Amino acid sequence: MENASISFPMLGDLTINPPASFKVGPLTVHWYGVIIATGFFLAVLYCAKRAHEFGMKPDNVYDVIILGVPLALICARIYFCVFHWDLFRDDPISVLYIWQGGIGMYGVIAGAVLATVIYCRRKKLSILAFLDMACFGFIIGQFIGRWGNFMNREAFGYETDIFCRMGLTENGVTYYVHPTFLYESLWNFVGFLFMHFWSKKHRRYDGQMLLVYFAWYGCGRMLIEGLRTDSLYLFNTGIRVSQLVSFILLIASTAILVYNRFVRRPDPANMFVNRQSAGGAAPETDAPGAPETEAGGGDKPEGES
Repeated sequence: MENASISFPMLGDLTINPPASFKVGPLTVHWYGVIIATGFFLAVLYCAKRAHEFGMKPDNVYDVIILGVPLALICARIYFCVFHWDLFRDDPISVLYIWQGGIGMYGVIAGAVLATVIYCRRKKLSILAFLDMACFGFIIGQFIGRWGNFMNREAFGYETDIFCRMGLTENGVTYYVHPTFLYESLWNFVGFLFMHFWSKKHRRYDGQMLLVYFAWYGCGRMLIEGLRTDSLYLFNTGIRVSQLVSFILLIASTAILVYNRFVRRPDPANMFVNRQSAGGAAPETDAPGAPETEAGGGDKPEGES
């Protein structure tokens, strides 16, 4: 419904019909791409600004992008194609036509995490500390990027008469649907604010913010995905892939957060940034719940904290 007019009854039936694209000379520029690029740019700036709080440098953020962007796109496309193989079975080469649409957010995250692992192993940086920083970029990109779905009139939900419904009018017929893009954008914006302020005073170990992000995003995506009409399904089952992945992330990350809070009780001195300040950054295991070891220099590997 790319050409549908958009209205919101709760705003007095305000109706708009923004174009999904515009021309720059002979080129057609899609607003979806512009919005995604804006979210990406702001995410990079934010991470670079706070890099020192995680024991990193802005150059580390810029460097990982070189590997991270192509890996994220590849993994996002693979994620989509695996669960929509019926669309590509008769013309497998069309898997490469990514400009026609079809990517999955969890594929983007998987690719970014893979790039981080490769980069940090090479540079001898803490993977979990880097991901603690990177997860802010993920959630910034998500709450901004969802407005690209708005411009494309996609990623909306079932028909509803809820007060915050969105109207899509095409050929004189109006459908009122759940504006799921808006639900997720607002959920992620609130999550970003919470993570930003909470991390300033309460971050106690490497991997903590990554777990908080997975729990927050997983919870919201699990609930909102059930309202969407364009979900990817687990092959021939009625299980929505994103709901399943979100549920697993929510349960697993919450369990680890609770374990670390009440059982493990990690010492903030063992965080990568604090070990660097003490002049003794050393390799560590890469699990948020890994046993702690003494902070400081030397050749003995340290436990991720």
